[in-house]
Amino acid sequence: MNKIKKINLKKNKSKIICLTAYSKNIASILDKYVDIILVGDSVGSVLYNHSTTKKVSLTNMIEHGKSVKAGIKKSLMVVDMPFNSYKNKIEALKNAKKIIKNTKCDAVKIEGGLSVKNIIHHLVKNKVKVMGHIGILPQTDSGRFKSKGKLPRERNRLIKEALELEKIGVFAIVLECVHSKTAKIITQNLKIPTIGIGSSLFCDGQILVTDDLIGLNNVKFKFLKRFINIRKYILEGIKKFKKEVENKKYPSKKFSY
Repeated sequence: MNKIKKINLKKNKSKIICLTAYSKNIASILDKYVDIILVGDSVGSVLYNHSTTKKVSLTNMIEHGKSVKAGIKKSLMVVDMPFNSYKNKIEALKNAKKIIKNTKCDAVKIEGGLSVKNIIHHLVKNKVKVMGHIGILPQTDSGRFKSKGKLPRERNRLIKEALELEKIGVFAIVLECVHSKTAKIITQNLKIPTIGIGSSLFCDGQILVTDDLIGLNNVKFKFLKRFINIRKYILEGIKKFKKEVENKKYPSKKFSY
């Protein structure tokens, strides 16, 4: 059974676990526990200190994707198509194929609803597996991010977009910061899975940026729960190293040639 079919079969049965990775080392740890590993364009803020994902390039995504693939044995691997890489159907297909060829990923993810439906349809028609993404769209939204779908008009638009994306063939949809009631309606009305980030327990699965949940990033979002503070353990190791070097305990004979 292929990986995407396995993901789709989990809808209404068990939760789908999804996390981000940008390197082989992290991917190899996640691979034991998650269903989907996303090489997200969040790499821009996490590793490159960009203020926006718009600065992430196709080359960035491909290089990180190649590293992540080396750490994966079982998980479905999805790579974000970065800003400006799908301006039209021809360019989108060319860049999607370039990502897939170079990273050996299983699928790409594209942000947007009705505005990109023709592009996604073209990719799917050409046998590219696509994950959708609606709600907050970091590549195009500006200003302070606010949740989507609380007001009836916005709720109806998101529901319409989700149904349209399913119709044209995406295999799953990320709902980013979508109001709980709207996320529930969307999830109940789709045959494909929804993956939530800040969009309630009603989604079929959940995703977070790994660096955020382990406390490596000092960021604050309403939806973010830190499950461990990895910075504390890194600091402990560095302090021990510093102390042993200063006290001439390291490197001892055991660690020297």
